[in-house]
Amino acid sequence: MTPRTDYHSETAGEFLVKARVYLAEGDLLQASEKGWGAAAQMVKAVAEARGWGHQGHQQLYDAVDRLVAEAGRHELRDRFNAASELYINFYEGSLSAEAVGYDLDQVERLVNQLQPLAS
Repeated sequence: MTPRTDYHSETAGEFLVKARVYLAEGDLLQASEKGWGAAAQMVKAVAEARGWGHQGHQQLYDAVDRLVAEAGRHELRDRFNAASELYINFYEGSLSAEAVGYDLDQVERLVNQLQPLAS
């Protein structure tokens, strides 16, 4: 790993832990923000490791699409879409605690799947 991939990967893990704490406290907006952040940081780690752009939402979605095409693992897109739902929830506040918890589970799976690809 490079220093930047390390940074993004470690930040993803930290954000995921914080998201769970916020969820337990009932702060669904902050849980959502940190959940999105965890997914985005992990995708950034993989993109950085592969020399792909990762500045902005479109490049993050493009990176996920490239990973799906490479590995044929469509659940990566589904899990990233769950993170995107958390991003929207940070602004809209429309998801229930159960929905935020489910999406955080998907983000955790995404982070775990992508972690080895950042090495």
